[in-house]
Amino acid sequence: MTSIPDQLRYSSEHEWISAPDADGVVRVGITDYAQDALGDVVYVDLPEVGAEVTANSVVGEIESTKSVSDIYAPVSGTVRARNEDLDGEPGVVNSAPYEAGWLLEITLSDPSEMDGLLDAAGYRDQVG
Repeated sequence: MTSIPDQLRYSSEHEWISAPDADGVVRVGITDYAQDALGDVVYVDLPEVGAEVTANSVVGEIESTKSVSDIYAPVSGTVRARNEDLDGEPGVVNSAPYEAGWLLEITLSDPSEMDGLLDAAGYRDQVG
């Protein structure tokens, strides 16, 4: 059974996003569904801290034993942090996609973009 935590929001491209903190920072990763479809992740390419990202644009890629897939920014903003641990241990995306396998932290430039994302029920319907 695919894990879809209720407290997160989701993009149609299978990224998850946390609620913004007090500083307007969100954490982004790929969903359990996406990591399962990818297979064993062997490499993750992420933008540098300080990079500007635009909602729905490609910001990196994930390479697995099966394929290479684009990572899309679910929201616009500035990259505040990237998960450096994935450089040495990309497989943590498979084992803990919602915890240690997060990808980016983004400072939102337009918090209203969160409204366009799916809630857990909507994402469950999508991946059904």
